[in-house]
Amino acid sequence: MMTYNKLVRDKIPQIIEADGKECKIRVLNDEEYTIALKTKLQEEMNEFLEAKERNEQIEELADLLEVVYSFARSQGTTMEELEYIRKTKHDERGGFEKRFMLLTTN
Repeated sequence: MMTYNKLVRDKIPQIIEADGKECKIRVLNDEEYTIALKTKLQEEMNEFLEAKERNEQIEELADLLEVVYSFARSQGTTMEELEYIRKTKHDERGGFEKRFMLLTTN
């Protein structure tokens, strides 16, 4: 028996059972869910950082986005609101397309 104690995607229990295995789950309360999402965000970030191939990196970015979107929803934020904030910051401060590395300031 494997022990995980981690947040998983909604269909994972079905996938496990379809594979002929059993699993035990529980539904997290709001506080536990917030903590688990933050832990999952770190887990997915680590997987992204460890990914070597382009396709694997893109897959991990998609996983990161899923966790970010889930966290935003859990905090009562819509995807539109999140995108508005992102775009506003982009318009005011720019993105990262120019690849600037700040070396020093006086």
